[in-house]
Amino acid sequence: MQAHAAGAPHSRSRARTLFLLALGSVGVVYGDIGTSPLYALREALRPVAGDGLVREEVVGLISLMIWTLTVIVTLKYVLFLLRADNHGEGGTLSLLALLTKTAGRHATVLFFMGAAGAALFIGDAMITPALSVLSAVEGLKLVTPTLDDYIVPISVVILVMLFAVQSWGTAAVSKFFGPITALWFIVMGIGGISHISDDLGILAAFNPYYAVLFMYNEGYVGLVVLGAVFLTVTGAEALYADLGHFGRRPIQWAWFCLVFPALTLNYLGQGALVLSHPETIANPFFLMFPKWALLPVVILATFATIIASQAVITGAFSLTRQAIHLGFLPRMEIFHTSETQTGQIYLPGVNTVLLFGVMLLVFIFGSSEALATAYGISVTGAMVVTTVLAFEFLRRRWRWTPLAAAAALLPLFLLELTFLGANLLKVVDGGYVPVMIAGAVVVLMWTWTRGTRILREKTRRIEVPLPAFVKSVERPGAHAPVQVTGTAIFLTSDPDFAPAALLHNIKHNHVLHERNFILTIKTANTPRVAPAQRFSVEKISERFSRIEMHFGFMETQNVSQALGLMRKAGHRFDIMSTSFYLGRRKLVPDAESGMPMWQDRLFIALANIATDPSDYFRLPTNRVVELGSHVVI
Repeated sequence: MQAHAAGAPHSRSRARTLFLLALGSVGVVYGDIGTSPLYALREALRPVAGDGLVREEVVGLISLMIWTLTVIVTLKYVLFLLRADNHGEGGTLSLLALLTKTAGRHATVLFFMGAAGAALFIGDAMITPALSVLSAVEGLKLVTPTLDDYIVPISVVILVMLFAVQSWGTAAVSKFFGPITALWFIVMGIGGISHISDDLGILAAFNPYYAVLFMYNEGYVGLVVLGAVFLTVTGAEALYADLGHFGRRPIQWAWFCLVFPALTLNYLGQGALVLSHPETIANPFFLMFPKWALLPVVILATFATIIASQAVITGAFSLTRQAIHLGFLPRMEIFHTSETQTGQIYLPGVNTVLLFGVMLLVFIFGSSEALATAYGISVTGAMVVTTVLAFEFLRRRWRWTPLAAAAALLPLFLLELTFLGANLLKVVDGGYVPVMIAGAVVVLMWTWTRGTRILREKTRRIEVPLPAFVKSVERPGAHAPVQVTGTAIFLTSDPDFAPAALLHNIKHNHVLHERNFILTIKTANTPRVAPAQRFSVEKISERFSRIEMHFGFMETQNVSQALGLMRKAGHRFDIMSTSFYLGRRKLVPDAESGMPMWQDRLFIALANIATDPSDYFRLPTNRVVELGSHVVI
């Protein structure tokens, strides 16, 4: 009896934690997919409404939307991919990091697949804020048509403010994201329920027969419509990408208890409204609500789209940090905006690029209707990439046979390829935007990884093996370097060779510290590394030792903090008598380097804008010494 009584508070505490995490996930994970009803049905109806709507077309469209949500979001993401985690973390790059451990000869293919998935997400991060905010603010036209000319200026002000506050962090306001978005889903559900009775025949949409019949009857137009239908699942990648923030169970509970029912009810209500009042086709979402409720719903929709945009921006920051740590992009400034939440970060460079891209999209397209044509390609492309990586995951991590993995994923892969093909039909009308953005990001990642590999190979040719170097400098004689007191730490990417900064220090200053550490920083293929595994020390001689520090790809690589752990573990370190030596390379382009001249120059430009290593690795600035050299690449 006592055991039962003691277990009850613990059970209540677990239930409360699950509820709070599920509520939080509603705001962050489902913000994007929750704004899709604003424009998805409107855009899907447009291609078939030219010659008048037929009943079967509306029912077929709603059926397509419900079953797209069921197959792609529920089956693929909620029930399957949330289990394909990398020590609790999800997302394309997290999955790629997990697979590269056993990639073998497929490493290059996997790299390009992962880079493409990440690049498409960056494109999505530009389009989502522009499209979502525009579609919400456009509701003001229904409140009063006189505001028509102010839609773009109002949207621009909201978006500029959104990006301007990123440096402050979202810790203060993020606690409201979940409740506001949950209210948004409840309002959408109520709006849908209130109109289903307009035409109960819309309930036939639960039968997938009508979805198949629609595609069969419509032919080419059906394929065009399919591109708009896919707007219902935009934001589904966030389910997987934000797995590490909330965990599998809260995300699943939020989907089945609130998000999926609310979306289904809303699409059914919009369909019934269009069947009973065909004139509402211009904006079925907002016209579901009575006039007195229109302004509050527009305001709530604007808040919901801001939250959805915030979730995508945060996702772009997190993904860029992963890409930097995995060596896909140069180092950038990363600021933490919360003392308790490590996931809340701010990258000023990425923020500026996203703001510039979003503003460009708003001014070029001018309306959500025009911008909707540009949407979809990035989302479908990212989903196809995730499915291909999931196939490798099933084979390599869950040990499925290729036949079993193909049998499980081939239907889904073919469905997503169909959606991708439908969206590619919109390339000329604006679909080129995400393709261009993704292409540019892939080229940057490819150039950086290729350039760093060539640079590593070139510098290795002139480097001296560390054991041989240690033996030569510790040999007594007239040419031996002068020993000075204190500790020197030399950063290098290759611990088997003497760092360039060490060689230049002896060559120019003719001195050697009494204690010298060769420090290498490694990024693990896991999100985080336990403090006990943060470092390893190997003694080479009386004066030389090797330190290897390990950080997860989701962690800040704080060397000063790691040295503090070493002091606690018994290693003597006095920061005030320790000098950190860094090698700074002046890169010179060379047509014979192995890369075309344009790629040489791009790599050098990326290297020049990379954050200073002393800032990136959190080294004490007044203890850093930099020694330069020229390298032809």
